Amino acid sequence: MRDILVLSESFKQWSPGIEYAARLAVAFDAHLTGTWICASPTMAAPSFEAPDLMAELYDATRELEEEAYAAGPAFEQRALEFGLRKASWLVAEGYLPDVLALAGSWHDLLVVERTPNTPWGSISAVGNIVLGASLPCLVVPHGAPTHVPSLETAVIAWNGSAEALRAAHAAMPLLARARRIVILHGEQRPPASMLAWRPPFDLAGYLLRHGLQAESEMLAGDGDEEVGAALLRAAERVGAGLLVMGAYGHTRFREWVLGGATRYVLEYGRVPLLLRH
Repeated sequence: MRDILVLSESFKQWSPGIEYAARLAVAFDAHLTGTWICASPTMAAPSFEAPDLMAELYDATRELEEEAYAAGPAFEQRALEFGLRKASWLVAEGYLPDVLALAGSWHDLLVVERTPNTPWGSISAVGNIVLGASLPCLVVPHGAPTHVPSLETAVIAWNGSAEALRAAHAAMPLLARARRIVILHGEQRPPASMLAWRPPFDLAGYLLRHGLQAESEMLAGDGDEEVGAALLRAAERVGAGLLVMGAYGHTRFREWVLGGATRYVLEYGRVPLLLRH
């Protein structure tokens, strides 16, 4: 993992989520890119109805973007103080999930802190980011510790689906640093619609071929919320510092709609969560 992207709510100060991403970048000797994204003025008001208002919005947006861009050297200096050798600052304008999807094309991991005060603090907003992203997303919940990320124990939620496969594969650099890996086996799903294979994919065997020993446990629970609750209970019981799971969802018009278990874990989880759609 050589390039980590972190979403910043403010260009004036570092949030706990940025600190978490910075320490993760130090652990991997990775380049950290902080990004601040401003919504386009055209998303705020229809230009054909209020031309004067649009002119004011454009001017205000340009001024804000210039101020944000000027914060780049301060971001890079703070990164050096955290022990990073490489950091950069990116300012963008547009629809946030679209910007992150494109910026993710040259990064290995996106770190998003979910707090009530950020524009993406709601579950649906985080869902739009995670399900529309082109890279794995590590969601840091509100109140999570910002010290060196604990990877002592990692938990993988496993049901054989394509999303779970992609999540496990994306998490390999993080799993390689864990001393203990626990696979929680839930009700198995086919890897894709109209697709089946025998024997089912052996995740433990795959990890072992990469030099990673994993334990396996069965996960009890019927229904998405029960499965989500069971996942969180198991993660807490083993002292997990990371939970890896596939992100399930579908599109409805322009919005992504999260699956029930994913939504439950995002809403109630207190452990950093690596998600891959």
